[in-house]
Amino acid sequence: MLGLALLPAAAFAHDIPMAELELRELSRGQFVWSWARSGTRRPVEADLTPVWPEDCRAEGQQLSCRAQGLIGPFSVAGIGEQYSAALVRIHWRGGQTRVYTLTTAHPSVHLFGGAEDARGMREIALAYGVLGVEHILGGIDHLLFVIGLLFLVGFNRRLIATISAFTLAHSVTLACSVLGLLSLRSAPVEACIALSIVLVAREALHARATLTRRLPALVAFLFGLVHGLGFAGALAEVGLPEENLALPLLTFNLGVEVGQLIIVLGAYGLTRALARVPWPAAYARKPALYAIGIVAAYWSWERLAAIGSV
Repeated sequence: MLGLALLPAAAFAHDIPMAELELRELSRGQFVWSWARSGTRRPVEADLTPVWPEDCRAEGQQLSCRAQGLIGPFSVAGIGEQYSAALVRIHWRGGQTRVYTLTTAHPSVHLFGGAEDARGMREIALAYGVLGVEHILGGIDHLLFVIGLLFLVGFNRRLIATISAFTLAHSVTLACSVLGLLSLRSAPVEACIALSIVLVAREALHARATLTRRLPALVAFLFGLVHGLGFAGALAEVGLPEENLALPLLTFNLGVEVGQLIIVLGAYGLTRALARVPWPAAYARKPALYAIGIVAAYWSWERLAAIGSV
């Protein structure tokens, strides 16, 4: 299990370029698109293929969509092979520009065609809410931090205050980052997230009356500020509609909270089940915390090294 956690870092040791796709609206439902030239010898189209929404048809560099416009799921086949990601830039007739980044972790995005009707708003809310849930459940660093907090605090009244403080903190920095009020490079942020997991795992291994044990809510709040910047980075990768930041920001954050609740409830259910067989539960705590700490320590060294190489 530990080896599997370390494997992704080795898999992405060599940088591969990012491709850029530009899409420009000429009239309602009519677009022209092209790949920007890259520094590689092969043409981009030899490795990447746009997968347009089902109501859109491409002929050469022309894209025609039906009356509702460019709406629906969009992806790029081939990401992760010759190209690490695809930056998709859509220029709308009204002068708005939307930018999306497709990666192997987020290989598709739902396009809304600039629609502002209630149906489009519901789809935006659902899409970003699901994205928030997926990010907290699929983002193993955030997941391990929450699990570490559960080991540290236990299932008691203090857990409510601790999780609430973490939620408040990451909501603040997520909003500030998305609104352009706060900006930090991703490498230091990711390194701090890994270090926060190391600290929580270490503190959960002993019973000394340290600051972390006395005031877990304060520590959760301080590290939550950093985790919020990590959430903002994930949200930036997917892209946000320029004309309406509030709805996707709110629903993404709500999705993150739902994901946290799933983790807490799942851990509580597992704890209750293991309480019937106390012997394995008593001996599983330390190995689990050591495993979390070792993985996070490895990430810390790797991410701290990345700061100097950027």
